[in-house]
Amino acid sequence: MAINTANPGAQDLGQAPKLKSRSNYGRNADGSRPTRVSAWISRLVMLAVLLLFSLPVYWMIISALKTPEELAQFPPTLFPTELRWENFYDAVTVMPFWTFFRNSAIITISVVVFSVISNFIVAYGFACIEWPGRNKVFFIVLATLFLPFPVTLIPMFDMWAALGFVNTFVPLIVPALFAGGFFTFLLRQFMLQTPRDMLDAARVDGASEWSIAWRIVFPTARPAITVIAIFAAVGTWNDFMGPLIYLQDEDKQTLSIGMEVFRSVNSQDVQFNLLMAASFLVLLPLVILFFIFQRYFVSGITLGGFK
Repeated sequence: MAINTANPGAQDLGQAPKLKSRSNYGRNADGSRPTRVSAWISRLVMLAVLLLFSLPVYWMIISALKTPEELAQFPPTLFPTELRWENFYDAVTVMPFWTFFRNSAIITISVVVFSVISNFIVAYGFACIEWPGRNKVFFIVLATLFLPFPVTLIPMFDMWAALGFVNTFVPLIVPALFAGGFFTFLLRQFMLQTPRDMLDAARVDGASEWSIAWRIVFPTARPAITVIAIFAAVGTWNDFMGPLIYLQDEDKQTLSIGMEVFRSVNSQDVQFNLLMAASFLVLLPLVILFFIFQRYFVSGITLGGFK
């Protein structure tokens, strides 16, 4: 029998039994391990779905690299026989691409910054501060999600026209200063996981609500904030209706409008290789943004902030 010198009264219980992992990661719904055949079938199905969803992007890229003659061939080739990289240069020269890009970048960055700040403040008020009627007001905010966009279209345009901001970026940026229903809901659900004791302890120590919000809640809510930033960036970058309604001058148009102008101007002889090259350049910033913040994006979607 072994002697436990640290605690003489303790008995030797022998080798501790190996604990079994309770994680069901990679297992079936009943907790059993999948068979080798079912595992391979699952992988093949996922690979097929991956190829299916990647096919449009692949087709856009190879079409952007083809010559007009090869693009007109039937049946189409699966890989360009001649890589024509000049298509990308031609795509940004046949229209004021960089002017549209600059306008889209200004609007998108402004909307992302304002959306993060405004939605964080409003969600903090709903999740971390107790006040009378909080849940009722939150339900009213949620009800705005069901308000169709065409219902507010004409009143909003009349308001901005009366203020003299039509044909400026203001109608596209300023609404982001007011929190949206979906982003507020997403952030509030994430903040509700914040331990109440942590917030109460900070208040007892004399911390203000601003200090608690920016020093405690904001860092822990970073995954959800990243999700909001990406959603706002994608929605604003691809927005077509807003710039179409409020912007009139060509030097103030965005990429989404520019792509439509490029297609409509050459409607009789659309150069699809240049159109696909321009589409790839429009898509590229969003792809880079997603891969940079992929880790935060996935963790924010799962809403797993606190353990």
